[in-house]
Amino acid sequence: MTESTNMTVEPGGKSEQQGVPVHFRSSQKNDNLPDQPDALLTCDDVNVYYGKFRAVTDVNLKFGLNEITALIGPSGCGKSTLLRTLNRMNDLVEGARVEGTVSFRGVDMYAPGIDAIEVRRRIGMVFQKPNPFPKSIYDNIAYGPRVTGMRVESMNDLVEEALTKAALWGEVKDKLKQSAFGLSGGQQQRLCIARTIAVQPDVILMDEPCSALDPIATTRIEDLMHELRKDYTIVIVTHNMQQAARVADRTAFFTALAAEGSGDRTGVLVEYGKTTKIFEDPDDQRTEDYISGRFG
Repeated sequence: MTESTNMTVEPGGKSEQQGVPVHFRSSQKNDNLPDQPDALLTCDDVNVYYGKFRAVTDVNLKFGLNEITALIGPSGCGKSTLLRTLNRMNDLVEGARVEGTVSFRGVDMYAPGIDAIEVRRRIGMVFQKPNPFPKSIYDNIAYGPRVTGMRVESMNDLVEEALTKAALWGEVKDKLKQSAFGLSGGQQQRLCIARTIAVQPDVILMDEPCSALDPIATTRIEDLMHELRKDYTIVIVTHNMQQAARVADRTAFFTALAAEGSGDRTGVLVEYGKTTKIFEDPDDQRTEDYISGRFG
């Protein structure tokens, strides 16, 4: 990191880098975070293609058990593409293919015979825009367990548990049969998180889950992520630097480079580490330039 950057960080306070405030809520971070994550999910030399176009190049990452990892970087750097690769959502895109290895608990998720539906159950996804089903609040939560054939002793108990974990039960317990479309945007997003929780995943992927929400709803989702980290591994894509600093234990910074020959822009992983290290003292000048607002 260059000497010209004046940046100080106080526990639970804020840092200033080139006039850009970055707030840390260190009281909610994992105080005993090891230097290397206890990897639940890993990417080894992962390349993602759409036809001949290589969208992501040679990514090596380890996502830690009960940690929140943020993927940051400018638009078009492959963050969301990589996120969808982690639970095989890109299988649904014509021409998409993955090279390298994406492993969950040591199992190659793209190996022959691996059930993509089971992968998506174990590694759930919450999208950018809340997308409740055109059903009641109750049926939104019960839908996943029903269609996957989960053995449930009491669906009522499962629905309550999922909504409780998503910090929504107290707000909706008296209107479970009402349409989910009657909820506010923030409530709908928490409903989508509850719907993901209901099928008992190990990992929750979040693709800019707060971009369509107001600041109050965003704060509730961020606080919820810290609570969910006790039971789940979370990977979040965000364009919001302050959000990454607030919620993530580790941060991976991506950028886009022009591919040789074609000039197409491909996403590359620049730097990965503890969030405080990435924001306070990054090793790569490109990371510092992005965080400080010099580009992106």
